[in-house]
Parts: sequence; structure tokens; C-alpha cells
Amino acid sequence: MGFKDNISNNQSPWGTPPGGDGGRGGGGNGSGARQDPPNLDDLIKNFQKTINKFSGGKSGGSRPIVIGLIIVALLYVASGLYRVLPDEQGVVLRFGKYVNTTQPGLHYHFPTPFERVLTPKVTKVNRVDVGFRPASDSGRSSGVGNVPEESLMLTGDENIVDINYSVFWVIKDAQKFLFNIQSPVETVKAASETAMREVIAKNKIQNILTEGRSGIEVEVQEITQQILDEYGSGIQVTQVQTQQADPPEQVIDAFRDVQAARADRERSKNEAEAYANDVIPRARGEAEQVLQQAEAYKKEVVAKAEGEASRFLAIYNEYKNAKQVTQERMYLETMEKVLADIDKVIIDKESGSGVVPYLPLPELKKSGGNN
Repeated sequence: MGFKDNISNNQSPWGTPPGGDGGRGGGGNGSGARQDPPNLDDLIKNFQKTINKFSGGKSGGSRPIVIGLIIVALLYVASGLYRVLPDEQGVVLRFGKYVNTTQPGLHYHFPTPFERVLTPKVTKVNRVDVGFRPASDSGRSSGVGNVPEESLMLTGDENIVDINYSVFWVIKDAQKFLFNIQSPVETVKAASETAMREVIAKNKIQNILTEGRSGIEVEVQEITQQILDEYGSGIQVTQVQTQQADPPEQVIDAFRDVQAARADRERSKNEAEAYANDVIPRARGEAEQVLQQAEAYKKEVVAKAEGEASRFLAIYNEYKNAKQVTQERMYLETMEKVLADIDKVIIDKESGSGVVPYLPLPELKKSGGNN
């Protein structure tokens, strides 16, 4: 029975299972006797007959080999399918040479050995520590392992600072990342260390230890990115983060004493400036007041002198016009001023003659005044 006969009888192309009726009255639906599983030899024979039918009805030992080669060829061609995940980039190589870069999705390339694909993770944030090693990396059970040859740097004011920092980076261009640099981690570490030493050499230690950290981190990130771009590394530096910035451990106590002395100096300086700001304006105000008083006194004296001079000139002019009258007037005015505060008794000589009895007129006047 051939393939077409099986189809026309509504049977399986692999033949009727032994002991069954084509599945219509057997136990497949629970209404008849149990159907035995098909025999493996019969299935193979029926498959060979089907293949022979498609190949012209002739049988031979070379037909299965051809079919097998066709299947192998199809599988080989299908092996060129590949998938790029959302966090990856596909880098296609043809005989080891870069061809193109593919984005996330399903793609096809010529199978091996003609082409192959590398899919690095381009969104993964990588971290490089400089100046220290975490416990997991240094083999310690806890704590952080310092690396003095990386962390000790010379500042702009000829001091030494012990600085630890981390560099975070991602892959910007997968093709450059894979083929332009051999060791990405070491390249990022060397570039960042060069940038950090350059920036530290331009800053004073006080600025490094206090408010200048954020500016140093930004400048180091920019210089590191410039170096990596010159290398064509395909790496993007996302952040430089300072973990620690202290004087060397051997001199940290002395440095703290210096810092305390500087703080005392700043405090004394601020107090002196506050006192100066209080005293100087007050002294300037008092000086201005004295100047104004002196100026007023000068104007008063000058005005009085000018008035006396004008009065003298006026009297002198009158004196020239009438000397006798002016002399008597001047005499009377002078005597009026001289005798104004003196107790005196005036006796008219022409009113009588003889001895005038003494009368204590001033005393009487005083007693009369008391009454």
C-alpha cells in the first residue's frame, strides 16, 4: 500500500497500526478494544517507501544519504540566524574582519566559518576602582585594601593627598571597544589616573579636602573621556566618584593639628575684622563730628572778628567826623561797663557844704533789700 492509497483511505501516511482499523473503531475514543502502538520497523519502511515515491519510485542506498545531506545543509543555513538582546549590540565579523554592527532584534549572517557575531553588553555599567580594592577583590574578609602607588598624589601646593575614587563607564561603540583596545579595564584605569593626577596637581590640598571635590570629579571625567576618545576606545565615562580624600596616614595627626590651628587663625581673623568693622566707623564718625565742630567754631570766630572789625571801623569813621563827642561817648560806654557790677554811692558836691555825715549806705541798701 503506497502513500496515495493511505491518503485515499483517510489513513495515516505511515500505514495502519497493527491490530487497529485506522482509528475509527478502536479504543482511541474509549468505545473499542485498546490499540497497540505502531511498530518502529514498519514506520521506517513506510517512510522509505514515501521517500522513494517522491524520488521517482526507485529505491537505492544513496537516496537517504542525499536526503540527510539536504537536511544538514538546511540546518547549516539556518545556523546563520542570531538574536541581539535589548542590552546588546551585534558585531558581525567576516573571516575575522569587522563588517557591520546590528541593533537589538533577529538578524542573519553567513554561517561559520564565513561569519560570526559578537554581542557585548552595551548598557551594563562597569566600575573601575583606583587607589583601593574592595574586600571581594583584595581577598580580605572585610574592609578595603589600599593601593598607595595609585592613591598618593602631589597637590599644587606641594602637599601629598591620599585619594580613592571609582570610575563608572559603559560601552558606547561595540566595534571600537572590541578591536581598538586590548584591555578595557586597564585602559580606563590608566586614563583616569592620568587625569586625576593632572587635576590634583592644579589644586591646593585644602580645596581638595573640602568644597572642591565635585569640581574635581567633573574635570577628571572630562579629561578621561578625551583620552579614551583619542584612543578610539568606544567607551563612555558616565561618572567619577570620589570615595576618600585624606592626607597620608603617616601625617594625618599632624595635619589635623594644622587644620585646627588654621581654624583658630580664621576665627581670630574674623573676630578682629568684626571689631574693626565696629570701631572704625565709630572713630570716623567722631572724627567727622570734631571736624564739623572745628569748622563751625572757625566760622563763628571769623564772623565775630569780622563783626568787631566792622564795628571798630564804624566807630573810627564816626570818631574822625566828631572827635569830642565820640570820645565822651566812648568814655561813658567804657565806664558803664566797668562800674556795672560795682556797689557805689554818688554825692553831689554842689548840693551843700561842710562835712557830710557818714552813712553806711551800702549796708542800709543791703538791709533794705533783705526787707
